[in-house]
Amino acid sequence: MGRTPVTAAPVLHLRGTVVLDDEREVGEAWVVGGRLTLTRPSATDVEVLDGVAVPGLVDVHCHIGLAADGPVDAATAEQQAVADRDSGVLLVRDAGSPADTSWVHGRTDLPRLIRAGHHLARPKRYLRHYGRELADVTELPAAVAEEARRGDGWVKLVADWIDRDLGADGDLRPLWPADVLAEAVAAAHAEGARVTAHTFATESVDALLDAGVDCLEHATGATPEQIARLAADGVPVTATLLQVAQFEAIAAQAVSYPLFAARMRRLHARRYDQVRDLHDAGVPVLVGTDAGGTIAHGRIADETREMVRAGIPAADVVAAASWRTRAWLGVEALDEGASADLVVYATDPRTDVDVLAAPSAVVLRGVRVR
Repeated sequence: MGRTPVTAAPVLHLRGTVVLDDEREVGEAWVVGGRLTLTRPSATDVEVLDGVAVPGLVDVHCHIGLAADGPVDAATAEQQAVADRDSGVLLVRDAGSPADTSWVHGRTDLPRLIRAGHHLARPKRYLRHYGRELADVTELPAAVAEEARRGDGWVKLVADWIDRDLGADGDLRPLWPADVLAEAVAAAHAEGARVTAHTFATESVDALLDAGVDCLEHATGATPEQIARLAADGVPVTATLLQVAQFEAIAAQAVSYPLFAARMRRLHARRYDQVRDLHDAGVPVLVGTDAGGTIAHGRIADETREMVRAGIPAADVVAAASWRTRAWLGVEALDEGASADLVVYATDPRTDVDVLAAPSAVVLRGVRVR
């Protein structure tokens, strides 16, 4: 695999607006030795970057190492990671991958990666070649503990999927009994890991919340009452609007499963209302492209644009795509002495998220990579 050439980096002078978090911004900062400083250095070799700098973007639902047909080789995974990096995504929470991408940790020219291990599902109850399939539902707690030890503090469960064994009555159904699910989440927490769960259906949400799940992916079926529970429990939801936009096409292919097709069309039709309802209720709505599978990498700007279209203010979307989610994941943003992982834009994306599609500079670990 090729690597982006890395040479001795000059001091970078960030000039204009440097956003540190919701409450703090400064007019200038510097990058010295890979780290941010708010104190002017004495260096003479200085590269000036004018504009609005924000902490590196976060794609919190991304699948490096996965394509439409399953796992990919390391060279392809590298291309995926580079596409994410060049879009301004410098931190990825991998929401399940059948490929071993632990080697990314050793690459200073690629985004920081937080792995969730394999998706955990049941035979014929998820996409072929994507997940680790458990023939016996009682295997789930032990499998969760194993994936927690293999990953970087996260485990990914598939909570519901179409049950084709029901024939024409096939529809979204939960995969796991509530008691097994609760035991599995407890097993992850005992390993010091958090759990996120794929859920399209209404029927899965209460059991997930009862079990103490830490995050939901999609949550397209959450009812107003369940949304209120999510807000009260402080459980975030990753909207994945690029993925939900495909539900109509999925329904069109599901001619043998009319109940499933009808449900997917309903979820598609109200996707923007659902995301706005989550936000208005106080649920933290995270930014994730669901890249990998059928969605190309590097589309963070498209996902944020969809979230604004749903009715979330641009400033909240940018915060969720950057410093707020970094804090939630336990990864530093921008501050004195922090690793200089940042993106510079000509104008402020907090007032116009379209700006996110055109970064003027991407700086990873203090090195300008774009």
